[in-house]
Amino acid sequence: MQALVLDPNLDLSIRDVDVDETLGPHDVRISLTTVGVCGSDVHYYTHGRIGPFVVEQPMILGHEAAGRVVEVGSAVTHLHVGDRVCMEPGIPDPNSRATRLGIYNLDPAVRFWATPPVHGVLRPTVVHPAAFTFRLPDNVSDAEGAMVEPLAVGMQAANKARIKPGDLAVVIGAGPIGMVTALAALAGGCSRVVITDVQQPKLDLAATLGPIVPVNVREESAALVIAQMTSGWGADIVFECSGNAQAAAGLFELLCPGGCGVFVGIPMQPVPYDVSQAQIKEARIENVFRYAHVYPRTLDLMSSGMIDVKPLITDTFSFAESVKAFDYAVNMPSTSVKVQIAME
Repeated sequence: MQALVLDPNLDLSIRDVDVDETLGPHDVRISLTTVGVCGSDVHYYTHGRIGPFVVEQPMILGHEAAGRVVEVGSAVTHLHVGDRVCMEPGIPDPNSRATRLGIYNLDPAVRFWATPPVHGVLRPTVVHPAAFTFRLPDNVSDAEGAMVEPLAVGMQAANKARIKPGDLAVVIGAGPIGMVTALAALAGGCSRVVITDVQQPKLDLAATLGPIVPVNVREESAALVIAQMTSGWGADIVFECSGNAQAAAGLFELLCPGGCGVFVGIPMQPVPYDVSQAQIKEARIENVFRYAHVYPRTLDLMSSGMIDVKPLITDTFSFAESVKAFDYAVNMPSTSVKVQIAME
């Protein structure tokens, strides 16, 4: 089949590739309709690796996806041909210790789309376990369905934060993950969210999504803004979504005593961690790696109108333009948030 393939020499092209797509009794075959371009996809394209995951053989990119069921396995009863669906891209070992503990996202044996050596889904069809395939509500489009994957990260972060109604949260970083984390925090009960970044167009967009206060840290101090909003107390929750080591190091300055810091973005270098500052505030620290069993709630929030991701989808390319889409994402303008590829 024709697929968008990244070679170990970082050459990216649409070409024929052989993929085993045997349909098992508990699987469904899906025709892809929309695939989002994630920062991890782009990083593999530019660097060939993320931490221990190295592109050592040709790999199909893409893991944020929606599509249409075209075939079902003999044991599948909850999905049918024609259903519009989105898919959770990480498949754990059902017998692993992590899975049995309910933290299947931490299973070392998980097979995650577009994580070497596992192929992604920038291709016509994919066979996927029905248990990790979710029907889209009628009022949720395929493009929105492909946003469930990044939004699930924000949902995991909101769950980890243990939000109380009325909490004030700060989101560091107004990229795609920062934006969806802000939306998840509001849906989870936060009264307001302060979002910080250096790109004003992204902050302007964030301000249209709800009770979100944008702060351009090139022009003003986030700590001062939070102090003014809280009479010097600090924010109840700080979500670090930038992956920027310097920004992450300033998390505790924004946090109130007894508050919660949630590390969501994955830095490419070690972050200076001020243990004494965390101790003085008795800060509770949480870490997020992907997500576990949040797709159903995410879809419910989208269907109810509590979360609207449509404004975040800023750029759409055709499958034939996939290489162009990735080159665009490498040097994405400040007015763009999420790039998607329409497969049909």
